[in-house]
Amino acid sequence: MAADKVRAMITGATGMVGEGVLHECLEHPDVEQVLAITRKPCGVSHPKLKEIILSDFMKLSAEQVEWRQYNACFFCLGVSSVGMKEEEYRRITYDVTMHAARLMSGHNPGMVFCYVTGMGTDSTEQGRSMWARVKGRTENELLRLPFRAAYMFRPGYIHPTEGLSYTHSWYRALSWMYPGLRRLFPGHVNTLKEVGLAMIHAAQTGYPARILEPSDIRKLANGEG
Repeated sequence: MAADKVRAMITGATGMVGEGVLHECLEHPDVEQVLAITRKPCGVSHPKLKEIILSDFMKLSAEQVEWRQYNACFFCLGVSSVGMKEEEYRRITYDVTMHAARLMSGHNPGMVFCYVTGMGTDSTEQGRSMWARVKGRTENELLRLPFRAAYMFRPGYIHPTEGLSYTHSWYRALSWMYPGLRRLFPGHVNTLKEVGLAMIHAAQTGYPARILEPSDIRKLANGEG
């Protein structure tokens, strides 16, 4: 794939990962247009940025977006499975994601789709961990859609970007440990900046693997691969 200018749709911009990816897109000279599809205003004003406010993502429709304006989707919408029953978690994680992705691939199959999952996602869909099975099913279905390319991002610990609004409190609490984690467990750690840059580079030049573990995310962020 040629290193084209990126025109990206982003979901989850009022969550930690989505906000960080949005930040990198707005800062990056090769990203020329961003559409945030979000449940509430993301609180950012920028010449590149447009927003669609949508309280229910299952109501996203073909008429709401000029799909062919965009060549990438960075899908960062998600919730923690803690305290959730499988049916509820599946509805948010699988149903919402697949509704949006099928709509996008149907109207713009030339798009590159980047989806945030997590380390430990179960591609077999048969394991004992509920969240990992649901994420695995979501990954597998996304990889079958007729996008130009789809990439499953599986970060581990994500070091937050300083100054952003939606960093989870426990990530802030663990920030002091980051240098040690990076040194001792490099295969389990990424910065939020790396995740954002890797998505931009995936849209521009691609990557050999379709499932990206933390080391892959780091390489792609650095322009390798």
